[in-house]
Amino acid sequence: MAQLSVPARQFLSTEAGSAGLLLAAAVAALIWANSPWSDSYTDLWHHGASIAVAGHAISMDLGHWVNDGLMALFFFVVGLEVRREFSLGELNSPRRAALPMAAALGGLVVPALIYVALAPGGEAAQGWGVVIGTDTAFMLGALAVVGPTFATQLRMFLLTLTVIDDIVAVSVIGIFYSDSIDVPALIVMFVLVGVLWLLSRLGVWRAAAYGAAGVALWIATLESGLHASIAGMLGGLLVAAHAPSREAVERVARRFRAFRQSPQVEVGRSARLELQRAVSVNERLQMSLHPWVSYLVVPLFAFANAGVDLLDGVLTEALTSRITWAVVVGLVVGKLLGVGLTSLGWVRAGIGPLPQGIRHGHVFGGAALSGIGFTVSLLIVGLAFKDPTVRDEATVGVLLAAVIATALGWVVFKAAAALRGHTDADLPRFLDRPVDPSTDHVRGPADAPFTLVEYGDFECPFCARATGVSVELRAKFGDQLRYVFRHLPLPDVHPRSELAAYAAVAADAQGRFWDMHDLLFAHQDRLEFEDVVGYAAELGLDMETFLDDLDSEKTADRVRADVASAEASGARGAPTFFIGDRRHIGPHDTRTLAAALRASAEE
Repeated sequence: MAQLSVPARQFLSTEAGSAGLLLAAAVAALIWANSPWSDSYTDLWHHGASIAVAGHAISMDLGHWVNDGLMALFFFVVGLEVRREFSLGELNSPRRAALPMAAALGGLVVPALIYVALAPGGEAAQGWGVVIGTDTAFMLGALAVVGPTFATQLRMFLLTLTVIDDIVAVSVIGIFYSDSIDVPALIVMFVLVGVLWLLSRLGVWRAAAYGAAGVALWIATLESGLHASIAGMLGGLLVAAHAPSREAVERVARRFRAFRQSPQVEVGRSARLELQRAVSVNERLQMSLHPWVSYLVVPLFAFANAGVDLLDGVLTEALTSRITWAVVVGLVVGKLLGVGLTSLGWVRAGIGPLPQGIRHGHVFGGAALSGIGFTVSLLIVGLAFKDPTVRDEATVGVLLAAVIATALGWVVFKAAAALRGHTDADLPRFLDRPVDPSTDHVRGPADAPFTLVEYGDFECPFCARATGVSVELRAKFGDQLRYVFRHLPLPDVHPRSELAAYAAVAADAQGRFWDMHDLLFAHQDRLEFEDVVGYAAELGLDMETFLDDLDSEKTADRVRADVASAEASGARGAPTFFIGDRRHIGPHDTRTLAAALRASAEE
């Protein structure tokens, strides 16, 4: 998963890792609810609990504290992730987000239509919202077990899809499954929404301010009659996410250097606060809350809601109930057809391609797994149905759907691999174009036993720091290392990176590539046309030749060839390193890359 951002990797690993605990909690609830002590299970969640502050109290039974309290925290973390995806992730690019959003829409509409067609009338007809959601943790856990060995691209596709699912699911809860509305409390709720927006707008970086406003928003939402999930999602969406600025990173580095020189408490505190200021509140809150939500809140929710007493003929009645099977078919078949056929139709209609590394077999396998509704489905079951019998039948349907969807996903993935050769659902992991000393920018002997290839961007601050790593590695390995630099300008985020790459190639035509390489990285903040021309003059290049080469199609083709090679090799961002011909996964500090280079010699 090296091509993903660190927050995305952490999100995926935490979600997938919590799936086992979630399953264990659901099984434990079923065992307890069907044991001789089943009454104690029911009684537990009806025990009352109150929180009182300054004479004001919130009183609910334990079941509602889990569903209306802790689940608000769950949706707050979901909202944080949605905001990060829109600001920095897959949803930041309309081109990349369009297909998952269309697939998500198909996976919402088709299941709901199937449920309405199969369910009986009366109260049962209100349960169409049960089949629209997907449990991210369960789905990612199932994908890790039954999916392809390498499935990073498919994980990101499905994660983007479930982000849309979650937004719609919370909207459905707020609109269709909330109680009567208390207007004054609703007004207070909107005021607090404005407060959160203002905090983000003003760039307030202390998480405590957002936490206090979020708790107040949750209380106001409860009092308004809306479901607390609305407060969680809105709160998360309003906490801005942004990448650390170059200036902020440099300030942090200066403070930590000061602490290293003078390890005093105040200097250390100043460095810590500067680090917090550099990282967005959104990502800090995600890092703090996401493990608690995944490993405590969601399993506790499953433990509180999955315990259906299946004795005394309840299971038999559920298996013959139209509600049970409307839920099962809506989730399993509806998601498979809705997500799968929408994606297939999107590509066949020529609107856009599938993400790199994903084939149609992978999409249908992931579509089958998206029929694992679980958490959101169980939440809506509790809101949609007042009749305990109907609620139990729908719950059995959700549990059955999770099992059947997992088995169906396994079948689809195996069939796609056997019949169509659709195995890995990942970006390429090997260098597409072998190193060629006659065309590549190479430092070190052509026959060196170790090769390090970097795809870099001259305007990227992380690439600039990586140049220091390459210097340290060359000092460590000497003539045993061949270092290769290939161009991967990212003009969407670094508008002067292409010009800088052209300047380096133009300098290479006069045998001065590495000199220009070092100058460009040393002056990243000055890469306008007149700047790069000045660097060429400083190097003593033939200026007429340099300017002709800078503007030539041959130079542009040279850079485009590297970019095409990067894409074909699975390099999605800069810097990306290859150890020999294999894409490096993980940190790219000197120690890690040195260990990876030595390990490559043992393979």
